[in-house]
Amino acid sequence: MPLPASCVSVVAMCRFRRLIPLVAMALAISTIGMAVTPPASAEPAAIAARQRTERKSFSDHEIVDGFMKTAFGAEYHLAGRVDRIRKYEVPVRVFATGRADRKAQMVKIVADIAAHVRHLDISMADSKDDANVLVTLVRDRDLFRTISGFYGRERAREIKNSLDPQCLSGFRKNERFEIEHSDVILTVDAGDFVFLDCAYEELLQSLGPINDTATVPWTMFNDNVSKGYFDVYDQYLLNLLYDPRIKAGMTVQEVKAVLPAVLADVRAWVKQVNNLPD
Repeated sequence: MPLPASCVSVVAMCRFRRLIPLVAMALAISTIGMAVTPPASAEPAAIAARQRTERKSFSDHEIVDGFMKTAFGAEYHLAGRVDRIRKYEVPVRVFATGRADRKAQMVKIVADIAAHVRHLDISMADSKDDANVLVTLVRDRDLFRTISGFYGRERAREIKNSLDPQCLSGFRKNERFEIEHSDVILTVDAGDFVFLDCAYEELLQSLGPINDTATVPWTMFNDNVSKGYFDVYDQYLLNLLYDPRIKAGMTVQEVKAVLPAVLADVRAWVKQVNNLPD
């Protein structure tokens, strides 16, 4: 079925709200080559090992640098400006479709994010109609077909040929740069470690920090980094983004003006919720 002309640059979202003007779409993509799947028995141990050796102390500069690099820009965008803050300004409700065991893991992931980001109202939705974040869980062999269903075959082929994705996420924002709807596509059959690594990264990026960067070695929003859990550094980034003083549509200069006060409060929260030492 042909897409309406007004949706050509944002084909991923046309089938969700065709009567609402669609302003822009950005994507975050995780590539197959960057995550090595350990044996199933080793997967919990692989995550635990990363947590034991995780760096948890960062300078103000290191936190702010990562925030600015991930909250502005976009790894892959279809249309619209990417020089403004993008975030949800309404409660986030997540609905997952697909394999039951992976859906159960998504429930735990969403609860974990909710517990660690102070001003983010996020939880699971009871139905797809109640959700503004839709997680589609697919087998690896069905990934290209699923991406084609969301973005069209031509765009899906471009994504596959240039990035060879393992999972991806995207969001639609309005003219005020408020995110209105996000889609996350995850493969379910590459093992727990890969699934958790993709699920955390793509779900978090669907909330706004969509720009991957190879220059920040501590963030999961770096294709060379695999974690499988919600690490302290990325908690800093998401708590900065969802502080009420950081608003959708802010420019770099506007964000810099409020960051010192916001960062002080975020530091106190992240320290408290993670029981970090002084």
